[in-house]
Amino acid sequence: MIRKFSLPLAGVLLAALAGCISTTSGPAKSQPDDAEAAEQYYQLGARYYRAGNYELARDRLERAVEFNPRMGIAHSTLALTYEQLEIPRLAAEHYELAVRYDSKDPNVRNTYAVFLCRQRDFDKAVEQFDRAIRMPENDRPEIMMTNAGVCLVQKPDFQGAEDFFRQALERRANYPEALLQMTLLKRRTGEQLSARAFLQRYMATNPPSAQILLLAIQIERELGNETAEEEYRTQLLDQFPESAEARRLSEIG
Repeated sequence: MIRKFSLPLAGVLLAALAGCISTTSGPAKSQPDDAEAAEQYYQLGARYYRAGNYELARDRLERAVEFNPRMGIAHSTLALTYEQLEIPRLAAEHYELAVRYDSKDPNVRNTYAVFLCRQRDFDKAVEQFDRAIRMPENDRPEIMMTNAGVCLVQKPDFQGAEDFFRQALERRANYPEALLQMTLLKRRTGEQLSARAFLQRYMATNPPSAQILLLAIQIERELGNETAEEEYRTQLLDQFPESAEARRLSEIG
């Protein structure tokens, strides 16, 4: 699946957003200017979004873009909110505004590309991934490369997906997500030896989960390596005896 990236939050808004007249003997507190109000509404909306309260998130984020229509991160978070509310038309509208106003933010463009992929607009998604990858401001292009590969697997375009995964691994040789996606791709295309090699690279630098151990068991079974299969089986049962993967072993034999 395509990884979702959390949006950066500058903090949590604890005070009421509306300005008010001070009840102290000092001078009256002035109303916040539009930029400050937009930031406050954005922070509160993002907080509601992360808490899963999408109706309140939408209301606050709409207020944010009313105060500052060019606030790209607010448009992007509002688009994510409309996705959760299953209103793709408005999600697309605000993603387009987000990349217009935050055109140099690779994360905003990546989030839009992931949305386009979920809408099965693969060509436009890859175009957005490519633009994010090439941005000088992007110091983690392997994330977008891997997401682009995952997107193309769904098209399906296995060669295009592999090209992106390999680009990610050229950028960062031990990037776990790209190694895992290459494992899954090679297994899907019937290249079990290559799948094993990529999974071994993954496991060399990452502690295996129950899901990873089950994947290793399945690959070794398909390769006919009973010894390795039994070693992974023992490891799974010893380390994760209560896992769904351990229970599944008894079902598949």
